[in-house]
Amino acid sequence: MNRQDFLKALGAIGVSGVAASLPATASASTALKMMIPANPGGGWDTTGRALGKAILEAKTADTIQYDNKGGAAGAIGLAQFVNAAKGDPNSLIMMGAVMLGGIITGKPPVSITACTPVARLTSEWNVFVLPSNSPFKTMKDVVEQMKKDPGSVKWGGGSRGSTEHIAACMLARAVGVDPKKVNYVAFRGGGEATAAILGGNVTVGGSGYSEFAEHIGAGKMRTIGVTSDKRIKGIDVPTMKEQGYDVVLGNWRGIYGAPGITPAQREALTKMVVAATKTKAWTDALEKNGWTPALMTGKAFDDFVDSEFASLRGVMHLSGML
Repeated sequence: MNRQDFLKALGAIGVSGVAASLPATASASTALKMMIPANPGGGWDTTGRALGKAILEAKTADTIQYDNKGGAAGAIGLAQFVNAAKGDPNSLIMMGAVMLGGIITGKPPVSITACTPVARLTSEWNVFVLPSNSPFKTMKDVVEQMKKDPGSVKWGGGSRGSTEHIAACMLARAVGVDPKKVNYVAFRGGGEATAAILGGNVTVGGSGYSEFAEHIGAGKMRTIGVTSDKRIKGIDVPTMKEQGYDVVLGNWRGIYGAPGITPAQREALTKMVVAATKTKAWTDALEKNGWTPALMTGKAFDDFVDSEFASLRGVMHLSGML
């Protein structure tokens, strides 16, 4: 996925047919259910609960019930959602680039295409980190070890096919290492991955900056690279590209509705989410987590997801993952 395409997609934040006002079907008596297809503590969990808080602040729902079901890049939670929520206009599921990558690699029996697109919410770049007591100090140190013995470097992050997994394979290919030899350890959620990094059970960790920010600030993790094409404000670490490694890859997160809901019900959910993104709760969450607002709904979001599937397949093929 090249940077130009990524930025172009992020720029499409306005969507025709989505007004700021809420329809009569979205009322304070609504009880929402949100499937978070990952264990607590990760990006989907944080984003989903932040969105839920914003929806409540916008007074477009009365209650929100969360269900965490991690595993297989979200495929386990997705399957449960598709089976249990069909036709339910008050059910939502978190998703994003990680789920698309997992669907491409894992080929589960149920795809996100069975559900109803609502909105893209945020985007962010991945960072690679080391535990503070690591014998390695820089990405160059990690690369040199990977060249000597690829299997000795354990890369820890989200599910197989996640953006950090893809980025690790892109790096391997860029430095002349067979991507199939990348020793990637997948976790069900950001909380598990963080614990493994801090415990020294993996060599390098990868995820969105927001998942590691607290530990980086406390000096427990050291950032050694970011997958953006230029340095990110507030993150004093060189990009992978700046260090001579052609690895530029963005991440994003979104929300879908249940299979089989009507166009009017989809519109009601969309307006509910749009209203939530205008609240102080949501603005505070963006700032706290370092997320880039990337709101996209309607046909623009439909087309974006189709394009992302194609782009990720291309990147994963070139990276030797397929």
